[in-house]
Amino acid sequence: MRITHHYILRSIITPLLVNLLFFTFMFLMGKMLKITKLIINYQVDAAVIGRLLIYSIPHFLVFVLPMSVMMAILLAFTRMAADNEIMAFKSAGVSLYKMMPAALIIAVGGALATLLMTVYGMPQGKRAIKELTYATLAAHANVGLKARTFNKRIEKVTLYVNAIDTQGMRLTDVFIEDRRDPAAVNTIVAPFGQLIRVPDRRAIRLRLFNGLINQVKRSAHAANSLYFATYDIEFDLKQADKLYRYQRRDEDEMDLAELDAHLGTLAADPEAYREALVEYHIKFSIPAACLALGLLAIPLGVELKSSRKSAGVGMGLIMFVAYYVMMTAGVGLGESGGVHPIIGLWVPNLLFGTAGVVMLVRSANEKPLYWMEPLRAMGRAIIKTIARLVRRLAHRAR
Repeated sequence: MRITHHYILRSIITPLLVNLLFFTFMFLMGKMLKITKLIINYQVDAAVIGRLLIYSIPHFLVFVLPMSVMMAILLAFTRMAADNEIMAFKSAGVSLYKMMPAALIIAVGGALATLLMTVYGMPQGKRAIKELTYATLAAHANVGLKARTFNKRIEKVTLYVNAIDTQGMRLTDVFIEDRRDPAAVNTIVAPFGQLIRVPDRRAIRLRLFNGLINQVKRSAHAANSLYFATYDIEFDLKQADKLYRYQRRDEDEMDLAELDAHLGTLAADPEAYREALVEYHIKFSIPAACLALGLLAIPLGVELKSSRKSAGVGMGLIMFVAYYVMMTAGVGLGESGGVHPIIGLWVPNLLFGTAGVVMLVRSANEKPLYWMEPLRAMGRAIIKTIARLVRRLAHRAR
């Protein structure tokens, strides 16, 4: 049995590593457009870009790890079934249950790694990205500014510049509408200005020369104008548009202790409490998905019995997309109050885990799974669709 377990373990580890590299690369490719824009347009150092990508990896791994674990187990058992190795094992008295330990070791290892990412890696990565973003904005005060464009990336401020000297951070023909003061609106016009870094205060200072300030006081219904030789205006970087926009809430940056303490402060706000509770359970439900999906992958691989790897890939994509849709729906229902967050986030794991157990028992007892053929057809259709898209993209690139 030791030789059997080692053989199955090796059969799973190779596709696991390939899947981890491939899916991580695909996630990172989604950031390439922003990266190219930062390097070409804003002269952000490649070292900063590299650090931002490294800090983003824990966020990717939270989803990549469960997907890779499921796909690796599915591909390994599909190959063994196609090569009649499963039949050979059973003929030698090794039941499907005795083949499970190697797959369960991978699933448990993936669950622990995902738990490490959700509890420690992702919050620290989020905080590191925010700190690096502020530091980069302070070091590159012109990041985000575009000439001959109304820039509204700073809250309640509209900035227009006719020309920008990126080397000397000199601005020509500056127009600013400042609405940060609720009692008045300031309109500032100057022929030129200079961006000054204020890294200690995480602010950008714009020094304007020989300009005019038009101030309109809303409550007094009055207006006045002021000419100036030099005028400084500061913008808080915390209000500026970040280099990378993450739509997740601030709870995403908290570890378990901080999030638990934060939940205790939200008793009077049911909506905020539900959102924080959803984030709390996400840290555990996604790692548990490694176990549920890994368990389901064993009988799926045995029943698939296809010599083509594409069949296993298609089946794996179907299962993971189905799980992701259910989890997303659970998050939405949990945040809106439609169901309790525990139900919304743990029901997908319960359903997929139960389906895995039922299929495993039937497969071990040599009972057919009649609904596997529609799944095989869906998998083949997905692979054919992906292949057609790849061919079209390749044809257009020529």
